[in-house]
Amino acid sequence: MIYPAQLPVFNESNSLENEVLRFLSEPEEGRFEPLALAIFNHQRDANPVYAKYCQHLGIPDRIDSWKRIPAIPQIAFKRSEIRSFPAQQTKTEFRTSGTTGEGHGKHFLPSLRLYEAAVLEGWANFRLPRHRLVLLMQHPDDAPFSSLSRMGDILAGSRRDRFVLGKNGGLELDRLQEEINDREKPLTLFGTALAFLNLFEIYPDLRLECPPGSLAIETGGFKGSGRDIGQRALYEQLSLRLGLPIESIWNEYGMTELTSQFYSNGIGRSHRAPPWLRFQVIDPDTNEEASPGEIGLLRIVDLANLWSVQAVLTQDLAIAQADGGFLLLGRDPAALPRGCSRAMDELIRFASVLSPK
Repeated sequence: MIYPAQLPVFNESNSLENEVLRFLSEPEEGRFEPLALAIFNHQRDANPVYAKYCQHLGIPDRIDSWKRIPAIPQIAFKRSEIRSFPAQQTKTEFRTSGTTGEGHGKHFLPSLRLYEAAVLEGWANFRLPRHRLVLLMQHPDDAPFSSLSRMGDILAGSRRDRFVLGKNGGLELDRLQEEINDREKPLTLFGTALAFLNLFEIYPDLRLECPPGSLAIETGGFKGSGRDIGQRALYEQLSLRLGLPIESIWNEYGMTELTSQFYSNGIGRSHRAPPWLRFQVIDPDTNEEASPGEIGLLRIVDLANLWSVQAVLTQDLAIAQADGGFLLLGRDPAALPRGCSRAMDELIRFASVLSPK
């Protein structure tokens, strides 16, 4: 797959970017760990905040496994600017919603090449059909800091008419109904769980019948809204209101702080990763991998996160599954593994000195 040329990248990391792009399109199991370790060495050299964090964790100069790559806590993206490239080369800034009272998490990129590749190859990996898209989200022109809007734009081939939320966030219901009433070809409805929930609450009598073979993909996204709904209840609503079988409803699990995404379909099924992602479930008491069947915090290594840090410790609870995926349980915002707390405090203090005012 050929990706459009983007902005210039840097001589010192151009080869790594090309290696990651090659792995995304032509993954080989034996290449994952050497590439992950090369990225770790690069990020430790190029990112002073990450270097300081590794120092306070006592990480040796050389490590021999991707499982030993230290993960930055997700909250660090709210407290500091995590870059593995010169700040003046920043071209794109993605932000979290910032609805939890702690400000926005920020993810900076000098190029969208890896982001585009991860989105497109991720869909190809899961054989998600490239149907005509209906995006229950705003266009990137109206939501320039939204990684989800950018993802939708990439998948839609930069067609603004695929977006049915306007600049003020209002739903263009007539266009949505027109797309669904077109029975010639299947479609994919893609949006946050909250967008679907809002649709059903605003139009309680709405009943639509998607063409055969259609999909719905929801991304979660109740954080800070004061509302929540269980997966089963949401999927039953989606099935009833959109005329879709439960198995045709997917969840995309991603976050602003990562470049790549996990996917699952149906109710209560594992989230699975494309080949350039790895995960562990971490026991917060020991900072080590949890025993099989035990609940822990989800730790993710994403090769495509070349421009920040590839290893991120999330605030999400999960259980590793025998099929190689994980069962996502929800968020535990208070959990930070022992041993990370002091290093996290040091990172915040150090980053406050480095960050531009």
